[in-house]
Amino acid sequence: MLLIQTNRDALLKPLQAVIGIVERRHTLPILSNVLIEKSAGSLSVVATDLEIQITATTESEIEVPDFAVTAAAKKLQDICRAFPETAQISLESDESRLQIKVGKSRFNLQTLPAIDFPKLVPSTESRSVITLGQKSLKNLLNHVQYAMAQQDIRYYLNGLLLVVEKGLLRVVTTDGHRLSMASFPLDDAVENIQNQPQEVILPRKTITELIKLLHDTDEEVTIEIGQNQTRFSFANIVLVSKIVEGKFPDYNRVIPASYQNHVEIERATLLQALQRASILSNEKFRGVRLVLTQDSLRIICNNNEQEEAQEEIEISYAGDALDIGFNVNYLLDVLNNLTDDAITLSFGDANSSGLITVPGNEFFKYVVMPMRI
Repeated sequence: MLLIQTNRDALLKPLQAVIGIVERRHTLPILSNVLIEKSAGSLSVVATDLEIQITATTESEIEVPDFAVTAAAKKLQDICRAFPETAQISLESDESRLQIKVGKSRFNLQTLPAIDFPKLVPSTESRSVITLGQKSLKNLLNHVQYAMAQQDIRYYLNGLLLVVEKGLLRVVTTDGHRLSMASFPLDDAVENIQNQPQEVILPRKTITELIKLLHDTDEEVTIEIGQNQTRFSFANIVLVSKIVEGKFPDYNRVIPASYQNHVEIERATLLQALQRASILSNEKFRGVRLVLTQDSLRIICNNNEQEEAQEEIEISYAGDALDIGFNVNYLLDVLNNLTDDAITLSFGDANSSGLITVPGNEFFKYVVMPMRI
């Protein structure tokens, strides 16, 4: 039975949008499949890993009966990609198989019942609805995503804290060694907002997929925060994410407020100096010493072979002399993900965390713990 005949990209583009969350090997075989649905004049492709669900939709003017079918996501993507953009693809259903036809080519894929596809149940209640540009949200996430923990047993650190306050959307990440916080001012038109700030923790995978899917445009993305899930709607995509249970650390207590030693420096200059010096850092500990004296910043790395790299940058500095160690990767991460021309380094003493901010920007703060070298 013919399900639909359409051009290649009408199927491939939504498939590529959702495929990032599809697991190749899963205890539930149907999670390796995508759900393809035709209804009410649109063709949608759905993928889920039970924590996140992505739906990508394209308008379909083809007059065919509504249908729903599942098939192996990666195989279907590879088949579609193997044909030119101008190719016309036919999907036909035959009992437990999906036949893909392009010209004289034929591919038969196993299917699983569409009724068994485990769609996430939509949240019935939205506590807040926020709207901002896709580019703004993408920049916000890029400013902090690198500081998420990767496989910490404190599972709530393997994600991002999203905070909605009066007139402000804030995102915070930490792995216990460094913390990154960025904010975006909102219009007063935030719906349903309660008097107290609302906080939800979103999984790492949700943030990774959002960064991939959001475009550098001013087209809007709508964020709906519910009781146990958060929904992002933009362009032809809807991403629904479960919320991570747990108590995120109090980020306000981590951010220093009274440091007296400040250095303003060109971001690119510091980044390049750290990149060069880190070539001779210890491969395991990745330590770097920042030595501050009057109008001078020295960057020193050494390793187990008694090799040493030293860079010196002229700066405007009249604060206390300091010799403080950090993990060089933590400094490189923040410098690579900022786009501003200049940054400000702020310090207490050699045992205190370092603070990185952007001159004239109160909406970004990055804190990194010192290390003994």
